[in-house]
Amino acid sequence: MVRNILIPTDGSDYGKTAITYGIYFAKKLNIRLIGLHVIDIRLLQGPVFTDISGSIGLPPYQEILPAVESSLDAKAESILKEFRDLCAAADVHPEIKKVTGVIAETIIEEGRKCCDWILLAQRGEHFHIDGGAILGSTAQAVVRHSGKPVLVTPEHFREINNMALAYDGSGPAQNALKLAAELSARASWPLSVVVITDDQALGTKLSEEARDLLKTTSVAHTLLVLKGKEDKEILRFTREGTVDLLVMGAYGHKRFREILLGSTTSAVIRKSAIPVLLTR
Repeated sequence: MVRNILIPTDGSDYGKTAITYGIYFAKKLNIRLIGLHVIDIRLLQGPVFTDISGSIGLPPYQEILPAVESSLDAKAESILKEFRDLCAAADVHPEIKKVTGVIAETIIEEGRKCCDWILLAQRGEHFHIDGGAILGSTAQAVVRHSGKPVLVTPEHFREINNMALAYDGSGPAQNALKLAAELSARASWPLSVVVITDDQALGTKLSEEARDLLKTTSVAHTLLVLKGKEDKEILRFTREGTVDLLVMGAYGHKRFREILLGSTTSAVIRKSAIPVLLTR
């Protein structure tokens, strides 16, 4: 079960909400937080500044680089100080890391070394540039390749009183069910298991499967079968229901189907107003 959470932070408003959720989980589950800021090595690479300086008459790259490094380092220190201060105000004492590298690769590597979960904001500092955190290359790479559960947090914080699991019978969904059951038991959050299909027989089969998997637990749970398109019904349920946290398997279908139909995973986490905990 989760003992520590890595929180990559960039100083954005969404990032501050992610920190708030991290603090909430730290106090609720008695876990350790690790704050990480990655200085993007691409901003320090020569070709970018060589092109810019040559076109607008700035000094050569070698002269600009120390100032750029100093500026990025000062920004990193400011962001991590804010992280530390927010935690201290809640009597939480995190570990802090500052690393220079390719952002996605560094988050994945640090996640493998030091944490059980990774907590990412739904949108980051460069949302308007790269199309949004979870659809951009960084977050998608983290979800796909970290090998750890990833919690994606929305714009605004709200306390968690109950949770839901989106279940489709896939391998990732079965892993998600186990994770949801452990979390529900530890935090005393009632669990709703939601199956979405227009096939009544399949809905019954998947509900019975989920019920059997939960038999060995003492988790308070309900089973629901809804009709409709997966992503739309999941989002509707989270908006109209009373759940405050959604757990689901990430990318439960084959890559080819995702390309053709679009990924339910990406659609849900891009639009969800509640945190989404994803597991492969």
